[in-house]
Amino acid sequence: MKKTLLALALLVMVSSCTQRAKQGEENPLLRPSELFMGAPDFASIKNSDFKPAFEVAMNEQLAKIDSIVNNGEKPSFDNTVLALELSGKSLRRVSAVFFGLVSAHTNDELKAIESEMMPKLSDHSDAIFLNEALFARIKKVYETRSEALEGEDKRLVEYYYNDFVRAGANLSAQDKAELKKINAQLASLSTEFGQKLTDATYANYILVSDKDSLAGLTDIEISSAAEEAKKKGHEGKYLLQLTNTTQQPQMAFLENREVRRRFYEASVNRCSKGDVNDTRDIIRRIAKLRAQKAKLLGYNSFAAWKVEDQMAKTPEHIYDLLGTLAAGYSKKVKTDANELQSYMQKLTGDKSMKLEAWDWAYYAEKLRKEKYDLDENTLKSYFVLDSVLHNGVFYAANALYGLSFKERDDLPVYQEDVRVFDVFDKGGEQIALLYTDFYKRPSKSGGAWMSNWQEQSTVEGTKPIIYNVCNYTKPEPGKPCLLTFDEVGTLFHEFGHTLHGLFASQKYVSLSGTAVPRDFVEMPSQFNEHWAVEPSVLTHYAKHYQTGEVVPDSLLTKMEEASHFNQAYSLGENLSAVTIDMAWHSISADTDINDIEAFEAEALKKMGILNAQVPPRYKSPYFRHIFSIGYAAGYYAYLWSEVLDQNIYTWFKANGGMTAEGGQRFREMILSKGHTEDLAKLFSLFTGLEKPKVEDLLKSRGVM
Repeated sequence: MKKTLLALALLVMVSSCTQRAKQGEENPLLRPSELFMGAPDFASIKNSDFKPAFEVAMNEQLAKIDSIVNNGEKPSFDNTVLALELSGKSLRRVSAVFFGLVSAHTNDELKAIESEMMPKLSDHSDAIFLNEALFARIKKVYETRSEALEGEDKRLVEYYYNDFVRAGANLSAQDKAELKKINAQLASLSTEFGQKLTDATYANYILVSDKDSLAGLTDIEISSAAEEAKKKGHEGKYLLQLTNTTQQPQMAFLENREVRRRFYEASVNRCSKGDVNDTRDIIRRIAKLRAQKAKLLGYNSFAAWKVEDQMAKTPEHIYDLLGTLAAGYSKKVKTDANELQSYMQKLTGDKSMKLEAWDWAYYAEKLRKEKYDLDENTLKSYFVLDSVLHNGVFYAANALYGLSFKERDDLPVYQEDVRVFDVFDKGGEQIALLYTDFYKRPSKSGGAWMSNWQEQSTVEGTKPIIYNVCNYTKPEPGKPCLLTFDEVGTLFHEFGHTLHGLFASQKYVSLSGTAVPRDFVEMPSQFNEHWAVEPSVLTHYAKHYQTGEVVPDSLLTKMEEASHFNQAYSLGENLSAVTIDMAWHSISADTDINDIEAFEAEALKKMGILNAQVPPRYKSPYFRHIFSIGYAAGYYAYLWSEVLDQNIYTWFKANGGMTAEGGQRFREMILSKGHTEDLAKLFSLFTGLEKPKVEDLLKSRGVM
């Protein structure tokens, strides 16, 4: 009988292996791409490939984990930690393509797969990180790491050991079971939140019947609004589509106050209308589940758990930073608000008119134009997307790091507007591929981001394949895409992340490139924004879209003079968003939040920054960062990293400014290190500072 069962088992195993091999031959996601550098074969990948690819890749990894656990040899780096690191190669490949498409070019079929797979992927992760036998082997290697290992090998052991402990490896069986339930629920809810927000953002817009109501917008913007209305069945009208943030770019120019009010209210009320895309109940459930998870893991709050392995280390350190920034901000924003209120009343002749949230950007732009003779629409004429990319972003990368870029058209892409570039080092060696996807569309999530189709690893023999995604308004055929200066900054920002990924030179994916704490990863991106206003760069890319005229020196002078204008408002938007994030993730496991708006207001009041005229950059119902894409108790990272970036920029200014020598030093000491060394030490070595100086940020924001 036993022999019969054994034979049957072997038959099943052989059948399974044969089936897996067949799936691998037919499914392009289950084998390394044969395209150049391993580029994804988008021409061959179908939606129907993803689900079976996930299933096979997860089973493959679990089989490898089982082999590690049942290895009769003494636990070692090679047979345990390295084996674990390499066990998920197939799953990483499938996940990279799937989640890249879910964010940049989704559809109903992908959404359904995402909803089904997220709980399964959560269970899969728990099956690894809560595996008692696997953790026991890792712990053995960890305990002898100082004698047996060095460099990246030692660092990788510490990385996995800490990740297992933080994931709950030391919990009891009962607590592990409860944690698995919580993780699965969180995976489903976060997915649901993201999908609802994407749908709500594109379902929420305002229609304007007559062209005169759009006075203040450029002809190109008005034409785009007419085209958008036509696409949605409203020919003859004009449609203003929401972007991801509370304030909308057009608010600075729309002369019609009622249109501004409608646009603002459409923005702040999205996902909270009691319709199919209402996210408020999801938010409450996510926050409570996260608090329960933290309690299970032995922490007072989710924030305490989340920031423990970040540069900030504790919520108290974050609140210290927020308090310092809030003090400088509060004083300056009151002065700015009073000035704008008086200015608005002078222009309108109405002494009773009060400055509202939908008025701020409009009157700030008018006042800036009057004070500095600087008009955003005039500036836009000089910021053509292609020129900003090639003659600005790429030019700065060449000047600092010796990089060069060449567009190619022989690799398949997932959408017709996507472009692909070869990236070469100064010696001519190709170091990466870069995909760019810049235009807004209904299938794309809001915002801008950088990620990888393929991570760098010398052990796995892979070079980085990176993509940058933005949400610029696509121009009509034959017309240029003109950017606001904020949008120019976004392009430089995302390319800063790209540089961090391009220069990765690590042995292991887990320590490679941008695989660093959130409050450090935003530093290279924010630092790169400085080169957008470097005169030698700005004059290279800022050329009038009609005449080709280089931006005049007089305009550059005005830009410099106006650089601190309205910066308190921008700081306030971010401070408020960070405060809301921290409030949600500081609640206890038994706290119930019923009135979300009141909860937000109380948190902002406690921080001393409650101000109806300066709304948060994101309100809770549409705060994708913290409820969907991994920035929970982490949105502070932008401000924390801004302190670091300002300190590094101060070093550059004191050492010759934008030079190849400075760029090489930054590359070698920071950008190329991944997470192989202590980041605080790297920062100190580069800047000469014992700790970050918040004063540089306050000065740059004009609040000190």
